[in-house]
Amino acid sequence: MTKDDLRIVFMGTPEFAVPTLRRLVEEGYNVVGVVTQPDRPVGRHGSVMQPSAVKQYALSCGLPVLQPEKMKDETFLAQLRSLQANLQVVVAFRMLPEVVWDMPRYGTFNVHAALLPQYRGAAPINWAIINGETVTGVTTFFLDHDIDTGRIIAQRTFPIPDDADAEYVYNGLMMLGSDLCMETVEAIVSADGHPATMAQETAEGQLLKPAPKIFKETCQIDWNKKARQIYNFVRGLSPAPGAWTVLVTPDGRETVLKIYRSHVTSHKSSDVGSISVVDRQLCISTADCLLAVDELQLAGKRRMSSRDFVNGMKDIEISRVK
Repeated sequence: MTKDDLRIVFMGTPEFAVPTLRRLVEEGYNVVGVVTQPDRPVGRHGSVMQPSAVKQYALSCGLPVLQPEKMKDETFLAQLRSLQANLQVVVAFRMLPEVVWDMPRYGTFNVHAALLPQYRGAAPINWAIINGETVTGVTTFFLDHDIDTGRIIAQRTFPIPDDADAEYVYNGLMMLGSDLCMETVEAIVSADGHPATMAQETAEGQLLKPAPKIFKETCQIDWNKKARQIYNFVRGLSPAPGAWTVLVTPDGRETVLKIYRSHVTSHKSSDVGSISVVDRQLCISTADCLLAVDELQLAGKRRMSSRDFVNGMKDIEISRVK
């Protein structure tokens, strides 16, 4: 088989998927169509329809775009079949039904931002950082009936520095994923559509760490945890969707406070959730020591440094968080 024999349908939605699609196009692969999420309303009144990042790039290249509301819709399935793809590539897209992933002759493979079988699910980057991992990576695997369980084609590792946040890891894996996708497509070509794969296996007693979708309530900080755990939690959700807590002022008013950057201090805690100011910096008591807040945002205000926040808040040391 040569690369000219491939007819590829690409499936993806966010910015994370764009570098991979761009590599396929720029390296001369025959991308016969792109499947992405329907345009979504944005703006204050939802009056503007926003196309996905993948759609915007696909249209700039003149690629056909399909945007099904439902993946089992017969009209969509007929359109997908008409593209006559023999390989489908998926990056940051929704779960596919068997009628879709089993359609092409050479199968459908996914680029997943974790080292499977660890961190199966929708938010592998966030959860790897939250759990304090020092290494993550990217996996390509063929889709099968269950989520993120198919046979692995290839993997590449990526170190997570101690001060890295989700944006740093996202950007690194976005580019690493495009590299691994190209290696995977080349392996499929050189193996006439049947590259070497391996089953996802776990050692006896090995704990699998999931990566479920993150919701607003997932992002609330639990100050009863140790400072190091909260530090990882904050950077794992920064800059978006953002870890948050509730600031309670002495008069009982409650306001949501997002925390984007922090660091662990050597100062011992007092009452969990209590606030102190050390060297003009906001510090919060955890289960073991003070967590210093470096950058934050009070609801309705701009994102700012901890020092600017402290300077503008009277009675901050007799406030608390919960």
